[in-house]
Order: sequence, then structure tokens, then C-alpha cells
Amino acid sequence: MNTHTPVGGPEHAERAARELEEASAQEIIVWAAETFGEGLCMTSSMADALMVDLASRQVPGIDVIFLDTGYHFAETIGTRDAVDSIYDINLVTVEPRRTVPEQDAALGPRLFGRNPEICCHLRKVEPLQRALEPYSAWLTGLRREDSVTRRETPVVQWDPKRKMTKVNPIARWTQDDVDTYMADHGVLVNPLQDDGFPSIGCEPCTRRVEPGEDPRSGRWAGTGKTECGIHV
Repeated sequence: MNTHTPVGGPEHAERAARELEEASAQEIIVWAAETFGEGLCMTSSMADALMVDLASRQVPGIDVIFLDTGYHFAETIGTRDAVDSIYDINLVTVEPRRTVPEQDAALGPRLFGRNPEICCHLRKVEPLQRALEPYSAWLTGLRREDSVTRRETPVVQWDPKRKMTKVNPIARWTQDDVDTYMADHGVLVNPLQDDGFPSIGCEPCTRRVEPGEDPRSGRWAGTGKTECGIHV
């Protein structure tokens, strides 16, 4: 991982989004790798290894950033370790500046319940900001079907907050597309997916989802919060 001069910009991202709208996920990843070289990384929440599988096939050894918030389910940490051992990636685990006990001592216990916005910022948004600084672009697994806030997600976009290009190769994929790819390629899946957790975040802020509910309704349930802040 090296420090790079930024490549692209808003106009470059908008043009790429138009030109790649009908491209396959694999073609979009190849474009990103050719455009940004070692300045390309990806992030993974380890809910599954779909994007890891896709990216590692096109860009072997790609840097995969995982945010260890200190609040993850044991199954998520286990999935991370399994992904690291199975796929051709360079896993980069990133932690917040403060451990959970240190945060509790400074700001009081159970900040996630009292002010989830601040907790997410300290344990997700700020650590990711630091982790992405050496890169020019990052791959994500965002899909338009995920939620109403993601329906307009382009396949390539400019991230003005981080001043880098954000690439969403599976933005157009439906759940059927996801299920088919994962079955065809034997993609590793977090076991919580089969236990009522279609969207997996930190353990204190994630509940099981009942059949028929929105897949992301189990995240920050009852708070009105729908995003951690990474993608907004």
C-alpha cells in the first residue's frame, strides 16, 4: 500500500458512471484497477464475501479494509478470519483510536444507545477516513436495492467528503443476481445470514429481521437511523 497522487475527480467519475452503467461488475472492477492501480482498495463488512470474491478474481492481492469497531458479533470476526485465509487479498483491519473501555471512560457507557450518530462516527466513519487516505479509489458492495437511500447509487461516483472515487460494481444487482453468483461460486457467508440477520452491523445495534421486513430494518431499530455515515 503506497501513497498516491489523486486520480480523477467529479467530472471523471460522472463520465465513467455513464459509460459503465451497463457494464458487468467484473468489467467495472477491471476499469477501476486499470485506472487507479495500487491506489485502489475495497471495504468489506464481512456480512459475506461476495465483493471479496469478485474483486480478488480481477485484482489478486487487493487491499481489503475491515473496520473492527470493537462491537462486532463473534461470527463476523470469524468470517473475517476465514475470508483472509481463503481469498487472495491483503486484509487491512482498522480500529478506532479508542478501545471500547477507553470510550466508555471518556464518554460514558453504552454511547451506541444514547447517541448512535456519535458512536458510529467514532468507531466507523473516522477510522475509515484514516484508512482510505493512502488511496485514490475504493470498491464497495452498495446496491440500489439495499434501501430507499441507495436507489440512485451510480456505479462510479465522486466522494467529495474524502476527495476520492467510489466504485460500486454491483449497484445494479438484484437479490436474485446476488444469490445466483454466491451459489455458483460458493461464496463464503457470515453464518448470521442464516439466523435472521440479512444486514449485519455492530451487535448492540443489530436485531433479527422478521420474514417480509426490509432487510436493513434490523439496523439501529427504533432510532430512525438508517446509515452509519460511511455512505452519506
